Amino acid sequence: MVLDVIGFGALNLDKVLKVEKIPRADEESYIFSVSQHPGGSASNTVVALSRLGLKTGYIGKVGKDLEGEILIKSLKDEGVNTEGVEVSEGRSGIAIDIVDKQGNRALLVDPGVNDFIEEVDEQYIEKSKFLHLTSFVCMLSNKSFETQKKVVKAYKGDISFDPGMLYAARGLKAMLPITKKARVIFPSEGEVEVLTGHDYKKGAEVLLEDGAEIVAVKLGAKGCYVTDGSKSYEIPAVKTKVVDTTGAGDAFCGGFLYGLLKGKSLKECGVLGNKVAAYCIGCVGAREGLPGLEEIKNVSTRQI
Repeated sequence: MVLDVIGFGALNLDKVLKVEKIPRADEESYIFSVSQHPGGSASNTVVALSRLGLKTGYIGKVGKDLEGEILIKSLKDEGVNTEGVEVSEGRSGIAIDIVDKQGNRALLVDPGVNDFIEEVDEQYIEKSKFLHLTSFVCMLSNKSFETQKKVVKAYKGDISFDPGMLYAARGLKAMLPITKKARVIFPSEGEVEVLTGHDYKKGAEVLLEDGAEIVAVKLGAKGCYVTDGSKSYEIPAVKTKVVDTTGAGDAFCGGFLYGLLKGKSLKECGVLGNKVAAYCIGCVGAREGLPGLEEIKNVSTRQI
């Protein structure tokens, strides 16, 4: 079976704490509610794509525990192929999301077995048209990052890359094995500045010069900035009630990639990314609000 997109990144069970405010050092805050949701940046993106009707798969690792069972089942329930997910001894990844009443968030991550991916099935990867990469914590081991670089070197299809602040902080030189082969790079405004040392517009130019074909910078409440070097657009965010911003960037990547795979223009891809992100932040958790195709089918004609 040919897959449209395979995601390759961490798998985490998100524990979401809704709080009065996000406390600083030596402060206390009141917890309104606690819930848990399957997550992981690349997995959220492939779930978004699956809900939009594309065929998706995943490469990752979970432990032999309840969290791992929940994570794999959640992908299968969304129609994501899990042949590339390894189950091993050790604990699955956990992310603790602390979310305030305005939808702002802080994140604590226990990577568990995520950082110990040493081998992947090359035949499985070659089933896909697109490979979407996101970061690993790499606190106890650099193995998963090294494996990603090996996969990128061998992969013949298109690559998209959402670096996250963990990878951006390593600097552009460390990320070049991935960025120079990426068709699309999805940094946030802060990430592109840390990664390149420039503001997001100049930073996007640097990434294009290094080999990327498209850079789509996620600007949060301001929307996005998308460029391919010849055309550039600043696209405002869709106005919506913010409940929880968890997974908004992952949702944006899903909408953008859907547009790209369907032959949409650069600007239409940016609009689609913003639309899917807007649905996402209307619910608690990274996936609960992700839309189906019927909900966004007319978004390419939206006037902005």
